[in-house]
Amino acid sequence: MSHLPAPESPDFETIAVVGVGLIGGSIALAAKSHGAARIVLGVGRNPGRLEEAQRRGIIDEGTVDLPAAAARADLLVFCSPVDVIAAGVREAARACRPGTLITDAGSVKACLCGDLAQGLLPQVEFVGAHPLAGSEKQGFEHAEARLFEKRICVVTPCGTNSRGAVERISGFWKKLGSRIIEMSPAAHDRALAETSHLPHLVAAALAATLSADNRPLAASGFRDTTRVASGDAELWTAIFLENREQLLASLSRYDALLDRFRQALEQNDTSALKELLKAAKMSRDAIL
Repeated sequence: MSHLPAPESPDFETIAVVGVGLIGGSIALAAKSHGAARIVLGVGRNPGRLEEAQRRGIIDEGTVDLPAAAARADLLVFCSPVDVIAAGVREAARACRPGTLITDAGSVKACLCGDLAQGLLPQVEFVGAHPLAGSEKQGFEHAEARLFEKRICVVTPCGTNSRGAVERISGFWKKLGSRIIEMSPAAHDRALAETSHLPHLVAAALAATLSADNRPLAASGFRDTTRVASGDAELWTAIFLENREQLLASLSRYDALLDRFRQALEQNDTSALKELLKAAKMSRDAIL
């Protein structure tokens, strides 16, 4: 008689996902399907949306009461806008049991991690994280259990974090299929200003230049280049302002390169224009 192996115990009995949208919904689905949690609580502001997420099987329970969810959770994952995460973490931490871990999925880290490095109860730790996954789509209707597989998740500990907490948070994201890169919060923000925030700003500016008359002619090149401009304006306003200094620095470097293109065109300089385009192609091809 053959015996099936005993199911592996989940890393966390109960997790609470705060903000059940595309990312939060995908975390909820991935945590259950990958065995990272047994019970997933969804926390939000709209009871009707939470009920629909539960009906679809994305979360096990939904609530608008953050402290109540925090009191039950072994891990909280904040997927709310970056400018409200710190206040939410502080509110939740006051209700957490000793040993509870808190992480997030926000795109800006220095201000957040600096704010939360002190002031939490000593038995509750926040370890910042940012999974490099998602799309311009919004809402849990687009959530995917495999969204984080083979994607990088940046974990951004601060000096007050215990090594055990950092390893458990890293293990959670690994369980969801991610590859972990550990960076300081400041290094993360410098990098993301260049790789995510500046591209979104440029895509938004480019999309805004398109005249209504020429919209029928905007084919795949324009659509691919401006895809992320369809992202939520409120969410991205918060990201831009939270990472303002690093984004401005990246924007200055971009402006300088645009000036080189402009100068080459003004001077009808074929050689300079070709070299600029070749350098851009080499950089883009190196990503692949």
